[in-house]
Amino acid sequence: MKKYAAEFLGTFWLVLGGCGSAVLAAAFPDLGIGFVGVSLAFGLTVITMAYAIGHISGCHLNPAVSIGLWAGGRFPLKDLVPYIIAQVIGGIAAGGVLYLIATGKTGFDLSGGFASNGYGEHSPGGYTLLSALVCEVVMTMVFLFVIMGATDKKAVPGFAPLAIGLCLTLIHLISIPVTNTSVNPARSTGVAIFAGDWAIGQLWLFWLAPIAGGILGALFYRLIGNSKE
Repeated sequence: MKKYAAEFLGTFWLVLGGCGSAVLAAAFPDLGIGFVGVSLAFGLTVITMAYAIGHISGCHLNPAVSIGLWAGGRFPLKDLVPYIIAQVIGGIAAGGVLYLIATGKTGFDLSGGFASNGYGEHSPGGYTLLSALVCEVVMTMVFLFVIMGATDKKAVPGFAPLAIGLCLTLIHLISIPVTNTSVNPARSTGVAIFAGDWAIGQLWLFWLAPIAGGILGALFYRLIGNSKE
């Protein structure tokens, strides 16, 4: 249960820190942190939690990561469903806390999306479903490749959290305009539940694409990263 509790808390922090920065601080009058600040916030949540709970649960914080690590031979099947459940509940709990905070401001309106992921008219840059699908698959694929490589026994010890967190930051810098960046079904679900409407209707993509990308990235690393040379 310690592993599942760690995944719950870690995912809670990722969604609250990352989505919270987008909802509360990205466009704050005069001193908004913008896309760069939101990207850094997501990366920092991973770095801080990786050092805090990496030794407890591995700090997946993401169903696509857990599934990818299973596909890459790094994670047991018996823990897969409990990890995903803990991550999704953690994401929803964070969405609830963020909702309570955000609605404390007069005039707050969920129609802005509540940091939800979307495509078409709900993409920040108006990108199509195909663009969103390709973006999410490729970004998650690279993310899993970096995770597999950074946590390999042959990698330089102690630096995996930095590599993984900075990779997530870069992913957000690239893809926020396309989908508002998911690469994480738990993150998408945690805020979509409260945004409702179109966010729920488009949520399927932000489960399908990250999971597909995670599996591809892990299998690719498994293909080239296990060389004895």
